[in-house]
Amino acid sequence: MGKSEIKIELLIHDLKVPISVIDAGVKSLLTRLDTYGPLTEKQQKVLKRILRNTNNTKRIVNDVLELGRSSEGIMLYKNTCLSFIVSDVLIEVFDLSATRTAEKIRKCGTLKETQHAVAVSGVKLLIEKDLWNKKLYLDENKIIQILRNLVTNALKFRAEMFEIACELKGNHLVMIVRDDGRGIAEADHKKIFNSYFSCGSSINNVVESHGIGLAGVMVLLKDMGGELILTSDVGKGSEFLVKVPLKC
Repeated sequence: MGKSEIKIELLIHDLKVPISVIDAGVKSLLTRLDTYGPLTEKQQKVLKRILRNTNNTKRIVNDVLELGRSSEGIMLYKNTCLSFIVSDVLIEVFDLSATRTAEKIRKCGTLKETQHAVAVSGVKLLIEKDLWNKKLYLDENKIIQILRNLVTNALKFRAEMFEIACELKGNHLVMIVRDDGRGIAEADHKKIFNSYFSCGSSINNVVESHGIGLAGVMVLLKDMGGELILTSDVGKGSEFLVKVPLKC
């Protein structure tokens, strides 16, 4: 890692402190009413919005740091239930756009309950019950980051719905995210994976909006020995298939 990259990493890491202070302060105002006094409904609404965006900023910082660790070959494998990964991603994504859906997912204990909770928001979970409860040995943080990016894009570009499908093929976890949105022209498929932090790009809005997250996904997958296959065309929605090798 070069000196400039180290400086950027240190700067990003230092952002975690003020973000944590904001997070703790807002939570105190919301929960310690006996100390700070009662809040009106409008005040609570504003503070909760601040808290959601603080958590989003915290997630972005962690994602950038994860990309740095990945490029250095640092992998943190552990046994994790697929249910935790998918639920965590859905809660994070909907926390910013549909907080009621996020709260419903938090209360779910089974696959069927989770499927029902997200169905009202136009999401289909195509996962077998045995796989939903199965523990997989993988780098949890990186898999969550990959799936979150794909789900965020699907939510942003869908017309009415999107699907998340997961299955095991040999010693690989396969995750598929499909949306029914406007799709991506075949000529632009390669561009959306090469626009990471490229300001002033002439690529159209669809490509620009997909760019940063998907380029990050490609970095993580490359470091883990995985692959991503895009199937899409204009007016036909998009399908992102991710294949990640599992450790024994």
